Amino acid sequence: MQREILTAIGDALVGRGWKLATAESCTGGLVAHWITSQPGCSGWFCGGVVAYADTTKTALLGVPDGMILSDGAVSASVAIAMAEGACQQIPEADIAVSLTGIAGPGGGQPGKPVGLVYVSVATVYGAARSQKLLFAGTRAEIQIAAGNAALEMVYNVLCDDCISRL
Repeated sequence: MQREILTAIGDALVGRGWKLATAESCTGGLVAHWITSQPGCSGWFCGGVVAYADTTKTALLGVPDGMILSDGAVSASVAIAMAEGACQQIPEADIAVSLTGIAGPGGGQPGKPVGLVYVSVATVYGAARSQKLLFAGTRAEIQIAAGNAALEMVYNVLCDDCISRL
């Protein structure tokens, strides 16, 4: 599935003349790895940031400290800020996808269990959306499921032509 969706994403980005960036926390660069495994991705992928620590989210992506303190690093607001920050900070990015979550096996807490992931997509044109997801499984299974959900969200934003409706 990854190869097919990546081909479709690449075609849609090239068709628009856009480039994609990634901002990953809980997936640790997995999505960027999948993208860069795709032949021809240099025509539509400009780079990514693995912002695992909160300080990295703030320093490299511009996520406000106060937002992380008030909402938590695993939240819709932080996921959106990460995607928007990637659009602003990564040269040539027109659209960015971000992931923040708890891949486990530890780290879960009441209200934020292991498997909770927020995926967001933002564009330099001001549109942004976020999705709250809950996955079960091992750390690797949660990371893979989150990465696939991120690709699906990018695909849906691009191919459903809903950019103007975000």
